[in-house]
Amino acid sequence: MKDKCILITGSSKGIGLSITQRLLQLGAKVIGIARDHDSIKVENKNYIKYTSDISDLIKFEKSIKVILKNHPEINVLISNAGYGEFGPLDNFSIKQINNFITSNLTSHLIISKYLLSHFKKIKIGDIIFIGSEASLMGAKNGSLYCTAKFGLRGLSQSLRKDVVGSNIRVCIINPGMVRTSFFDKLKFSPGNKTENSISLKDIADTTANILSMDRNTVIDEINISPATKLINFN
Repeated sequence: MKDKCILITGSSKGIGLSITQRLLQLGAKVIGIARDHDSIKVENKNYIKYTSDISDLIKFEKSIKVILKNHPEINVLISNAGYGEFGPLDNFSIKQINNFITSNLTSHLIISKYLLSHFKKIKIGDIIFIGSEASLMGAKNGSLYCTAKFGLRGLSQSLRKDVVGSNIRVCIINPGMVRTSFFDKLKFSPGNKTENSISLKDIADTTANILSMDRNTVIDEINISPATKLINFN
């Protein structure tokens, strides 16, 4: 993994933090984008922090350009950042809908656009999207979230076909429920038992395994589920 320079969004908490820590352990260089890095306690010379809010597309685009200029050795993108909003569609304002789609779908499109161009220049690259089981089937009160995740899965599938033969691999990981701060402001969370949620370590290890495979091996999509699906409603 020492040959990897990885750009990851949402690196300061939850799944993104777990992946960041695992890749650093394996010797990769990690460039983390997050809105707030205060919550991350990573003392590693190979971890470089950039502060950016993915919901502000103009500033986010500028940040991407600066990062690519400063770190032309980047050869992996892990597009992870996002948040959850659930409820009947008619309960959301236009502003809420726009902000949600911007953060959970449009930002992935924009960073992919720039990293694809970069990978084509250096003739190698990996893109891994962190999706969700919500990309596989619509769910009650999931109109916003499922729409964004279905879109992200479609993006992954389309890009994969676009880059065939270019030494660029595209994959999406679709986890079920993971016990993180994602649920802090929501009205539901995974059940209390260990088997009701996916281990953060397993998602981080899955990401590392994808990157460690032979360049001739392409993992299109990985769906990960807890052993037993049980939801607590607050």
